[in-house]
Amino acid sequence: MPRPSLPLNALRAFEASARHLSFTRAAIELCVTQAAVSHQVKSLEERLEVTLFRRLPRGLGLTAEGEALLPVVSESFDRMSDLLERFGNGRVREVLTLGAVGTFAVGWLLPRLPALREAHPHLDVRLSTNNNRVDIAAEGLDYAIRFGNGAWHDTHAVELFEAPLTALCLPEIAAQLRSPDDLRGQVLLRSYRSDEWDGWFRAAGLERTLVPGAMVFDSSLAMVEAALQGAGVALAPPVMFERLLRTGQIAQPFEIYVSRGSYWLTRLRSRAPTDAMVRFRDWITAAVETAS
Repeated sequence: MPRPSLPLNALRAFEASARHLSFTRAAIELCVTQAAVSHQVKSLEERLEVTLFRRLPRGLGLTAEGEALLPVVSESFDRMSDLLERFGNGRVREVLTLGAVGTFAVGWLLPRLPALREAHPHLDVRLSTNNNRVDIAAEGLDYAIRFGNGAWHDTHAVELFEAPLTALCLPEIAAQLRSPDDLRGQVLLRSYRSDEWDGWFRAAGLERTLVPGAMVFDSSLAMVEAALQGAGVALAPPVMFERLLRTGQIAQPFEIYVSRGSYWLTRLRSRAPTDAMVRFRDWITAAVETAS
């Protein structure tokens, strides 16, 4: 014969008492009397036919049975709380965990989040940023937006768009640059990809070897911020800095580009897309087409 279901109030009383190791503090948290908490716990112990607490002179101690029960009950309450927080306007909010290169997140995605919310008001996007080094499985991500060639092990990748690089600098520096050769006298800022400036100079019809000690950044965001502060000339994707270019805070002195990869929407091959993932994939690919 199946065991009768356990009363929720008794489980809540046990969980709070086990966290605080005190009936009194549990009662304060639950807004009931200490006697009510003690009664609920005693009722649960009788139902389970085990002792969950050792009554000590100062507070409580968990028995082996109590220690085994606590993480299960705590996790169950946490999961219920998380689910209930996702209810709104008569339906459950869909959660999507997304990792993105910081440059992409700030320069492309954030300006379009209002459009995403309008298209999918029940999609709860949880965004984390990185410098293009990400472990989808370890970080529990549904998707990761990365920069590269699309070849990542055990990963399904959808190309979003190329992001060619060009020189970006303060307007007053740009005014001094009449030809690419004028950059020879400037401090060049670059990423950890050491061949980018060489590739750009070749695209400009010049041979160039980087000056040893050139400033190296792991993020285009940090690199362009350094350029904004007058540290030198950055080599970065202008598509990610349209706002700065539009407002005149940063300038693009030459229409010369070098491509070193694209932004990709990636996920683990071993994981089937959820409804939330499908909605986001369809939205972002449509947004890319509209922007191009």
